[in-house]
Amino acid sequence: MNFKPWKLSLLAALSVSGSAAFAQTTPQKSIELGRYNEARAALLRQGASNETSFELGRLYQMRDMPDSAAYYFNRISLNPKDATTMVAAGRAALAQGKNAEAQIQFDNAVKATKGKDAKVLTMIAQAYAESDVKDASKGLSYVEAAHKANKLKDDPALMIARGDIYLKQENGGGEAMNSYDRAVLADPNNVLAYYRKGQLNVRSRNYNEARDAFQKAISLDANYAPAYNALAETYFYAGKYDDALSNFQKYTGLAEKSSDTDAKYASFLFLTKKYPEALVEIQKVLAREPNNVTMNRLNAYSLYEVGKNDEAIAAMDKYMKLTPPEKIIKEDNVYYAKMMAKGGKGEQGIAMLQKAIAADPTNADLQNDLATAYLGAKNYPMAIATYKAKMKGQGGLTDQVLLARAYSLNKQYAQADSLYGIVLTARPTYAPGYLMRAQANYGMDPDSKQGLAKPYYEKYVEVAKADPAKYKDGLVEANSYLGYYYYQKGDKTAALPYYKEVLALDPSNQNAKSVVDSMTRPKTATKAPAKKK
Repeated sequence: MNFKPWKLSLLAALSVSGSAAFAQTTPQKSIELGRYNEARAALLRQGASNETSFELGRLYQMRDMPDSAAYYFNRISLNPKDATTMVAAGRAALAQGKNAEAQIQFDNAVKATKGKDAKVLTMIAQAYAESDVKDASKGLSYVEAAHKANKLKDDPALMIARGDIYLKQENGGGEAMNSYDRAVLADPNNVLAYYRKGQLNVRSRNYNEARDAFQKAISLDANYAPAYNALAETYFYAGKYDDALSNFQKYTGLAEKSSDTDAKYASFLFLTKKYPEALVEIQKVLAREPNNVTMNRLNAYSLYEVGKNDEAIAAMDKYMKLTPPEKIIKEDNVYYAKMMAKGGKGEQGIAMLQKAIAADPTNADLQNDLATAYLGAKNYPMAIATYKAKMKGQGGLTDQVLLARAYSLNKQYAQADSLYGIVLTARPTYAPGYLMRAQANYGMDPDSKQGLAKPYYEKYVEVAKADPAKYKDGLVEANSYLGYYYYQKGDKTAALPYYKEVLALDPSNQNAKSVVDSMTRPKTATKAPAKKK
């Protein structure tokens, strides 16, 4: 599958409020589930306490609100020499990026407990796991100390923290997975550990393993909403859009409806190519939040995808004026360029794509988009030149096909045929390749006198007949050609089966019907002339 990592940024951050399904959920569990509004409401109902302040600090830290996080951590009013107070002060410092100050507080907490309190050491490890600190060494030193204080017995919470710390590292996946496995061994019913295993497998593109891990988490807790969300994204990456959407709908069913959930649902509909449905959800959000950046972006994109190009351009103009420059992503310029090209302003669109490529010259997708824009403007020589330039840096079979199609559009059929030959040698079961090669050869022999396209249409029929529903249009074309080839040579016996096959595939095909009727209609007997009286 062709990955477009930028698409993840389209999924709006989800903020979930309470629902009946989670009426008895603890604030800590709500935070784990990402149900921050629910957790906040529950914590505030508990009244002021040190535990409440600590959990509110965690909540705001996870919502990327460092000042609010620090405020609640610092509100803890135990004895300043108490280890828990020191841990809270350290978390407050971490939330604000004051790592050295945090280290002092954590070290003081360890000294206050003589390094033997596993709970305190685990709390510090979790602080690093839930922070933005990339350096794993400090957090892992507390993990080791906590493990030693636990007499080397694996504690699930500590192992998960260990995995989360390693997960921040570019090459930490192996140790992270090892940590989550140890958490599962220590507690076979630990939902969070399975969820983390799934997340790590997604990162490694091990989609089958990710699916299994998320499904295990769901089997342990059918209301574990994040697992449905993650499972949906896993199916999306694997190209299984129906399964992706089904699981995402289960996810939204567990979340209270809000602008955030509607925005994320709209984003997911867009990503799974349900453009009309996405527009409905996008408009819901924009009615409440007219300046929502993500929704304005997707509004323009979706209008383009459903063919409303004039409206798409107007929406994109609005989006570009609304959005700060630092929030403009390269795909915005690509879509804008496509809209311009489709709206008869191809030169403007091409200029935008050229500018985007100049800023990111190794971006193969942009080069493809530029070539597509040239094709839309019927500037086939420049499309060919663009594909050839791209293939100098990196080129695969897909690029060979794209270049061959551009050659065909420019009526350079021999060059197209040569490229299709290369593709089919490498992938002899690639059915569309035979159809495209047949079309290129037909271009060199439009009256079919030489039959240049014949062997490739025959091969296409052979390969494509395994899935006639998928290749119906191509099979109609191939059988029509082969029928005509024999018909114009006067071999109606050989032509008839092909035209019958066309009718079997497409009963409304009038040309095939007429030909079959003419060849199968009984000849009318000539009436003998009457005798003269």
